[in-house]
Amino acid sequence: MAPDLLLRAASPCIHPAAAGSADSGRGHGAVTIGDSRPRDVALRVGGSSRREFSCITKASRDHSGLTRQLLDFQHDAVDGVGGELDPFRELKERFMDFKQRNYVEDFSSYQNLAQQQTPKFMVVACADSRVCPSSILGFQPGEAFTVRNVANLVPPYKHGASETSAALEFAVNTLQVENVLVVGHSRCGGIQALMSMKDDSASGSFIKNWVSIGKSARLSTKAASGNLSFEMQCKHCEKESINSSLLNLLTYPWIEKRVNEGTLNLHGGYYNFIDCTFEKWTLVYRERLEGGSKYAIKNRSTWS
Repeated sequence: MAPDLLLRAASPCIHPAAAGSADSGRGHGAVTIGDSRPRDVALRVGGSSRREFSCITKASRDHSGLTRQLLDFQHDAVDGVGGELDPFRELKERFMDFKQRNYVEDFSSYQNLAQQQTPKFMVVACADSRVCPSSILGFQPGEAFTVRNVANLVPPYKHGASETSAALEFAVNTLQVENVLVVGHSRCGGIQALMSMKDDSASGSFIKNWVSIGKSARLSTKAASGNLSFEMQCKHCEKESINSSLLNLLTYPWIEKRVNEGTLNLHGGYYNFIDCTFEKWTLVYRERLEGGSKYAIKNRSTWS
């Protein structure tokens, strides 16, 4: 005999054999309806109960049931996961320290932030765990509207909807940030994936499909440093892709408009965590620049 399986159901589910008597609850295996609270439903798995199991499993996946559990949560409940090491214990300590040292001591500022945000920067950074722009550049709450993705790429406007383009739209059009900063970094796994791609390969990989946005940077890198080692090519592409993203920013009509009006500036940044240095530069965009190009770099500096 198969063991009993106890599942928490977020919504009622009626055994197929009891469908005709659900209103009375007298049918074999029927579950009483009318109480939407999560409850334990004991089912025996095996044999003919497979349909029963799939029905309850479907109910347990209902997001509204998860939300109900959060709403019913008692705030004085004990933290912990039995005898196991709780991965959130240290995070809780850090949060309480943050609350005391920041929120409590600067209460009025945090109350103002609760009402609105007016960041001067929109930051596009990599999802790499070693590259947190707030830690590296010291952004405080309310100073930078940030989106992070694999390889800190900005897709062109024609690419369509993405979390990065949505964040840009909100930051530029609604928050009216004055600066967009694209931050790349050393030893970027996304750039390594880009540089390792085969030109004619079709892949179902989400990563490869995403980093293919940087193909133009890859081609430029191959042309400029194709004779160098793979590591050096990746290092070159890490910076090349930043400039490619800066140019992609200008394909968004509302970004180009603000850049031309002088109300928005586009910047590149490169964080080398091997020797802890940071390079920054600003993109110049206007017609009839020296040499016939519309693009140039200014205000380049290295912080070391």
